[in-house]
Amino acid sequence: MYDLVFFYPKGHQNHAELGHPERPERVEAICTAFQKQGWWQSYPQLDPIVIPEGVMESIHRAAYLENLERVCRSGQHFDLDTYTTTASWQLALNAAGGAAACATAVWKREAGRGFALTRPPGHHATPNRAMGFCLLNNISLAAEYLIQQEGAERLAIVDLDLHHGNGTQEIFYQRGDVFYISTHQSPLYPGTGRLNETGVGQGEGTNANFPLPPFSGDKAFLAVMGALILPLMDRFNPEMILVSYGFDTHWRDPLGSLMLSAGGYNELIGLLTRWADLHCGGRIALFLEGGYDLQAAKACSTAVVAALLGNPWEDPLGPAPESEGKSWEIMFNRALDMWGFKG
Repeated sequence: MYDLVFFYPKGHQNHAELGHPERPERVEAICTAFQKQGWWQSYPQLDPIVIPEGVMESIHRAAYLENLERVCRSGQHFDLDTYTTTASWQLALNAAGGAAACATAVWKREAGRGFALTRPPGHHATPNRAMGFCLLNNISLAAEYLIQQEGAERLAIVDLDLHHGNGTQEIFYQRGDVFYISTHQSPLYPGTGRLNETGVGQGEGTNANFPLPPFSGDKAFLAVMGALILPLMDRFNPEMILVSYGFDTHWRDPLGSLMLSAGGYNELIGLLTRWADLHCGGRIALFLEGGYDLQAAKACSTAVVAALLGNPWEDPLGPAPESEGKSWEIMFNRALDMWGFKG
């Protein structure tokens, strides 16, 4: 068994638009950092799986998939933020298939951990809409592949991106087999992810949002992880953790102001990894979402891989230069009450 496997989105450079923050350099900066660490040369890079039609249409409506292919073939925009090129359809299929390949390798214990550099990203893509730079919901397709093709029954998706993963939430909001948990800046795009959004029907109680105000930082994230996210996973007892990894929470990122450090990210993934080791046979995989500062890309990505591997690591960028705020404590205390962890 390999300690770690990667997915690299070959040809992703053909999904690009001049001046757009979601650009190929994001992935290449990460690869350069991994090469410097010796990881890129030491661990396999998986080929994407061809995702069956039944899996695809359980996550995205058939009419949307047809429209997505048509829009990509003409290289049009879905909205002001979300572009395509003539290569984007196949690259989106590859990203989703790469996510499924990494998840499956970890699920089948062919690898200890997985890290899919999924580009185009995915967590904003809804069942019937591309948005927020996202075309196909990679992490949702990976989860559904494990459920339909590999017999998984309970999965947890932990979304640590700057933005709420509205697409992932919508996809699983009425289902009880996938627990979606998100930390995200609020207020901020896309405006979803309120504390009281906890699922409906069979999904009641399997959706948890922890909206953090600007200038929350390491202390806030670690408090939420330790007192809320890990205890919720104790209750749900997932068979595997899938992480939407966005490094736009870092204090250098131009689109946000959550002030997380790379060292804080290392601690967060370390906590999730140790939980996975104790409760689900070590099954954990990461899937790239947002993040737009290249130095943060290098620092955060080496931080999380070091955590996955249990290797020592030092933060080259250090803590945020601005003091962390305390207004997150209001949400935190409300969340403790709401989920029954206080009193």
